[in-house]
Amino acid sequence: MKEILLGKTLPELGEIASRLGLPSYAGGQIARWLYQKRVTDIDAMTNLSKNARSALSEKYEVGRISPVESFTSADGTRKYLFPTRVEGKFVETVMIPQYEDGSEGGVARATACVSSQIGCKMGCRFCMTGRGGFHGQLSSGEIISQLMGIDEAESLTNAVFMGMGEPLDNWDEVSRALEVITSDWGLGWSPKRVTLSTIGVLPNLKRFLEESRCHLAVSLHNPFPDERASLMPVQKGWPLQEVLSLIRKYDFTGQRRVSFEYTMFAGVNDTRRHAEALARLLKGLPCRINLIRFHAIPDSPLRTSSPEAIAAFQARLQKAGITTTLRASRGEDILAACGLLAGKGLKKKTQ
Repeated sequence: MKEILLGKTLPELGEIASRLGLPSYAGGQIARWLYQKRVTDIDAMTNLSKNARSALSEKYEVGRISPVESFTSADGTRKYLFPTRVEGKFVETVMIPQYEDGSEGGVARATACVSSQIGCKMGCRFCMTGRGGFHGQLSSGEIISQLMGIDEAESLTNAVFMGMGEPLDNWDEVSRALEVITSDWGLGWSPKRVTLSTIGVLPNLKRFLEESRCHLAVSLHNPFPDERASLMPVQKGWPLQEVLSLIRKYDFTGQRRVSFEYTMFAGVNDTRRHAEALARLLKGLPCRINLIRFHAIPDSPLRTSSPEAIAAFQARLQKAGITTTLRASRGEDILAACGLLAGKGLKKKTQ
């Protein structure tokens, strides 16, 4: 099988050019064709000589992957199903439009929620992805394909690594994808347009904080260690207090942001006791808390909090001086909302 070019960094493309006996600047030319001109075939790289293109084509291909199916929600959210190298396994990418003043008159932002793994190892009790098990890592090329292969690719304003999988459990490939996304020779995005979400994989969290300037979102969901462990087994290996201790060593007072994701479960984490403990836990840390309505999954005893409980919880946090927002639920009718991605199509395509 030929090696894939998409997802490779500029130094890697330079090494390929060198091995093929191409000029030193050929790596940069290939990068521009891949990421700025977005070609899907090596023959389209017309400022490379015919012999150079022929030599490149013998061992390499662009390798961009196209989705096999897409679904559109009543609220405008779109979900795309991408094939993977693992036979019969797919990953999902969600495009979330955000409109000016809540109106659909004009899209203010178009955010792609991308996947980083085929399934997930982490086993969070409230997430459909983990229920299907772990089937492999996505390559940087497969991650970049999600941004370049959807219909809205040219109009995307933001990307969030909040799809299937734990990004920091696949840091080598995710870091290469982030380099492609945020480098001048790549997609040329500002790091401020990208957010990586994690449940707190400590060794690679430190690498992310050191090596990237992208925003960070941490899945928190409960301020009490034993209660969090009952929802998220990762708490036993990488305790939340250690995650927060590491985060507090970095500067989030400027343009880089840290936020905390908090899914609301009725009677489980939505009481006054939880709100006050959460405020104490995050005191002094410049951050935002995003409250998320739980989207019910089959055979789960968990239920979403009532609107009144969510409003009271939010008010207590805001009174404690913590910026707190309630994230709008998008794409639930096509199983595209938080926690519902499972790498499967729908029984009937949504029109």
